Amino acid sequence: MNILVVDDDPFIQQLVFIHLTREGYDVLLAGNAEQALQLVDGKMIHLAIVDVMMPGMNGFDLTRALSQDLQIPVILLTAKGQLDDKEKGFLAGAEDYIVKPFEPKELIFRVAVIVRRYQQSIQDTLRVSNILINRKNYEVTIDEETVILPLKEFELLSLLVSRVNQATPRSLLMEYVWGSDHEGNEMTLNTHINRIRERLKRHHARVEIHTLRGIGYKLEESK
Repeated sequence: MNILVVDDDPFIQQLVFIHLTREGYDVLLAGNAEQALQLVDGKMIHLAIVDVMMPGMNGFDLTRALSQDLQIPVILLTAKGQLDDKEKGFLAGAEDYIVKPFEPKELIFRVAVIVRRYQQSIQDTLRVSNILINRKNYEVTIDEETVILPLKEFELLSLLVSRVNQATPRSLLMEYVWGSDHEGNEMTLNTHINRIRERLKRHHARVEIHTLRGIGYKLEESK
């Protein structure tokens, strides 16, 4: 589980880093929103902890980008506790709000709640156009016909379908399917994507996987 911590205070960064890593989370640190967006590009982030008051892009705008554009749940971390700031945070898409100073145990508890909610929200089934994906039994159904895909192709298709109409970076696909220490290369990914395309075409799936040069792929419904 990867958690991104965005705060311009090195002390807060280290405090949160120490307590989260003790709980078994993998933690990435950023000192501002720009660094955070660079880290997010091509990295699977499951939760972000974001400070409101930062130089450059503030935490509200970063929260909006993370939660609405990238579907990453956000906990806002700030020294401000006024009601209107909380309202701004929730309107921006934040899942929770913690006011500094805070007890590390409280942060860990809130993180655990959101992680559990995130895991429960991961759908067992995904649907787009005439495709239905069942993650429990690893089946893909196209127009009521069951299609069995090799595991890696299944995982790639599942991720693309879960991000339908969104650009999915190649590095994100590689990490999701082969892990951070994957031995695969881009040629391997290309081969798997081409096989998926062939299977979808053969079974008349009404979707297309587009190549985004220099970025990755995007799955869209056929026009």
